Amino acid sequence: MKNLIIPMVLCAIVPTESICAQGPGPESSPIPDVSVVPALPGRTYREPVQVLSMPGVDDGVVVVERRGRVLLSKFSRGSDDELLLDLRGRLTARTSEEGLLSLAFDPKWPARKSAYVYRSLASPRRTVLSRFTWDESSGAFNPDQEEVILEIPQPWGNHNGGTVLFGPDGMLYLSIGDGGSANDPQGAGQRMDTLLGKIIRIDVSSTQNGQAYRVPEDNPFVSIEGARPEIWASGLRNVWRMSFDPKTGHLWAGDVGQNAWEEIDIITRGGNYGWNIREGLHPFKDDPTGETSTLIDPVIEYGRDLGGSVTGGNVYRGSSDPRLDGIYFYGDYMSGRIWGAQRHQDGSVTTRELTGSRRYFPSSFGVAPDGTILMCAFSGPYQRSGEIVRIKSK
Repeated sequence: MKNLIIPMVLCAIVPTESICAQGPGPESSPIPDVSVVPALPGRTYREPVQVLSMPGVDDGVVVVERRGRVLLSKFSRGSDDELLLDLRGRLTARTSEEGLLSLAFDPKWPARKSAYVYRSLASPRRTVLSRFTWDESSGAFNPDQEEVILEIPQPWGNHNGGTVLFGPDGMLYLSIGDGGSANDPQGAGQRMDTLLGKIIRIDVSSTQNGQAYRVPEDNPFVSIEGARPEIWASGLRNVWRMSFDPKTGHLWAGDVGQNAWEEIDIITRGGNYGWNIREGLHPFKDDPTGETSTLIDPVIEYGRDLGGSVTGGNVYRGSSDPRLDGIYFYGDYMSGRIWGAQRHQDGSVTTRELTGSRRYFPSSFGVAPDGTILMCAFSGPYQRSGEIVRIKSK
């Protein structure tokens, strides 16, 4: 499914022009060279797919493994990893895109000590968003005390999507792939009667009509007949990692392409990002509606000469490395490339490939308690073990 190679340079797409750079870029670039170094020296993990900070913990980070473990890893050398949640045996990971995919802590922690977990299950095949509550006596989450929030039928084992996070508004956002196979055979990206191929937005602090969540009244499709009211944005193939810029509130998302183009989008309320009418900026199939003018362009796209599976990242907003302020870091899992991108006041985006980035293959990015950009790094795209590294300016 990823065998079409189209040479190109890396382009940052803006409304009226393309700002393109190949390799390190001009000397005047505001994006500095970086080093990628171990953040937890000597420690490895089995298929780490997420790294994130835990509320109230300043000396470590949480690592999520696809096979089902959630670990708290302290930065101090010689410290043992703490098992916060063990879902091994309570999920399916038969394909490389199934398993424990993402976790987010409740934004009201410690008033609400809960974690929201997105994972794959079988018989029938589905993905499930669940809430697990902290057990004070054990100092961990109890896997036997699970509250299912939402279940999504999955026709195939790929394209589960999989970032769950909370926005600045306190709402829960979840990226969901188009259901799998190839070419979006069910047309899910453009159908509004399914959650597949979408980003959804729900309020998990309350319930509604027998559901374990409430649909916010300001969701864009609440009043549209036949549309799922949970939908926030549509036309997405398989968003693998999205994050909010903590300063601007922009929601950046990496959407994995089909055969030719990978893309980075800035997600807006009610936006349609084009799949499967197009892949990136390029026609993919005929549009029976003729409404291509309403589709939102990616801010970045790149072709198969540079990679084959985009990993969306995070914007640096820490204080210890001011040269990195405002830079969005993202990568490609297949090629091991890492880029930095900068969005300007006029909405344009410039981007460049960063030096020192070809040793690691990024499955996910995250942010340490001090704002440092972290990365789940594999030694190769088909390896099972990985480590956590950090990005710093040279």
